[in-house]
Amino acid sequence: MPDKHLSSQFDSELNTVSSRVMEMGGLVESQVQQAIFALSRFDTPAAQLVIDNEKRVNAMEVEIDHELSSIIARRQPTARDLRLLMAISKATANLERVGDEAEKIARMVNSIIRGGTPRSLPASELRIASDLASGLLRKALDAFARLDTAAAVSILKEDDLIDKEFDSFVRVLITYMMEDPRTISSSLDLLFVAKAIERVGDHAKNIAELIIYIVKGADVRHSSIEDIETVLK
Repeated sequence: MPDKHLSSQFDSELNTVSSRVMEMGGLVESQVQQAIFALSRFDTPAAQLVIDNEKRVNAMEVEIDHELSSIIARRQPTARDLRLLMAISKATANLERVGDEAEKIARMVNSIIRGGTPRSLPASELRIASDLASGLLRKALDAFARLDTAAAVSILKEDDLIDKEFDSFVRVLITYMMEDPRTISSSLDLLFVAKAIERVGDHAKNIAELIIYIVKGADVRHSSIEDIETVLK
């Protein structure tokens, strides 16, 4: 009976911290969407809202890490449970970094607006990449909640599309700067935006890899898709 009681307590605490991670994920996803909206409209208030909310994301990471440390200290979890707690901590760290990227986009949007020529920049060329990155983050959060390894593999494959969009955008931006050197400063800000969008996709990919780590106990970072699919068989 005592073991069952302790197990139910652990499960309850785990459910609580998992809910907090999903709450943080929802906030970060909203941050990304708001930053992309600010970019699409060159909207200063929208960009500022993202910057202001970044403190909430940071605070949530600290709170969740504290909860995880407390669970580990009090429950002394088994190896499998400890792996799960470590993966949750890493997922939280990735979410915090997504929040950082959203803030970076917002700051670059403000910088472009101050530069005085935002409407002439090829920002619309980033729409596909931004939609892919936002969608990938949403899928990663959903897959993490369900520990869905099939969805995780799909996310890993999709991340390549964002990388290709980034490479394509860099070529467009270089051509744009060559045609009008006066736009170089604002164009570099836009390049930082593009890189931040790509990094959102990378963090979604990291979360997908953590799903496989939780379910299979395999560290698939830097592994090919073929090797990962073999692990899941």
